Amino acid sequence: MIPRETIDTTTVPGGGEMRLVRRGRDWFIMLGREELMSSRMSGSEEALANLACDRVGPDARVLVGGYGMGFTLRTLLARLGPEAKVTVAELVPAVIAWARGPMAEFAGGCLDDPRVAVVAGDVGAEIRAGRGRYEAILLDVDNGPDGLTRKGNDGLYTMTGLTAAKDALTPGGVLAVWSAASDDVFARRMRDAGFVVDEVVVRARASGKGARHVIWVGVR
Repeated sequence: MIPRETIDTTTVPGGGEMRLVRRGRDWFIMLGREELMSSRMSGSEEALANLACDRVGPDARVLVGGYGMGFTLRTLLARLGPEAKVTVAELVPAVIAWARGPMAEFAGGCLDDPRVAVVAGDVGAEIRAGRGRYEAILLDVDNGPDGLTRKGNDGLYTMTGLTAAKDALTPGGVLAVWSAASDDVFARRMRDAGFVVDEVVVRARASGKGARHVIWVGVR
């Protein structure tokens, strides 16, 4: 059995300790005893990007809420054209530092792509400041509408937060929201906010195995 090694720790805004852990060639980001993400499970994060890219043009302006381990960003960059612009808003600075530091080989230079701008801060602030700016907004923040790491994330999923996201999109723009589980109340709230919504069930692993996650794709 290969032991787990804690590489670094950081404090999550609002409280709680986040740890970067390595076991052999595998990486994990932990919150307390909870495994938030793993380098072995990329399927649903990649699906988040693919479902959005299926509905926008190659030169889209995209806002990504939460870098995570970069699976969504790398998929976007592979799908989008040279004139696309991707803004990544990451609330926990250490997550970006880990991607540029101990996980640099795994990150594959995606943060240095000229199409990418990294913002250290709350994606909600970027949404509120971005009226009509984006063709797509991708949210992979916390555990989905049922927050786990930070109660402040909950505002993204309220009617006020959804209305702000709609206002930040161009006509026909896409709001794609990742969640660890289904949530009928949230799906109905997206529709009430004016989105045409598809609920897509995807697997955690790129192989099509693992836990079932949910992505809501809302078109303005």
